[in-house]
Amino acid sequence: MSHVKAGGTAKNLKDSKPKFLGTKLYAGQKAKAGSVIVRQRGSRILAGKNVSMGKDHTLFATKAGVVSFSESKKKNYNGQISKKKVVNVVTK
Repeated sequence: MSHVKAGGTAKNLKDSKPKFLGTKLYAGQKAKAGSVIVRQRGSRILAGKNVSMGKDHTLFATKAGVVSFSESKKKNYNGQISKKKVVNVVTK
């Protein structure tokens, strides 16, 4: 007779690797051309002046300058107006 209970298999030991999302450069910080400003899932923050969006919705600077955030009002498909954050790179 066994003195130790049989060990079962665990189903929750797998984990996905981190995606490192979020804001990389904040307002007032200097951005070089091509530097990543925000990594995001979906277009939660929109691209403004001197900022472009990659295919995975990453926002990056197209020209060197200082990062600034603002809000704008956008009309949804159903007619409601919602506020969206917009990121700009201000050049001198």
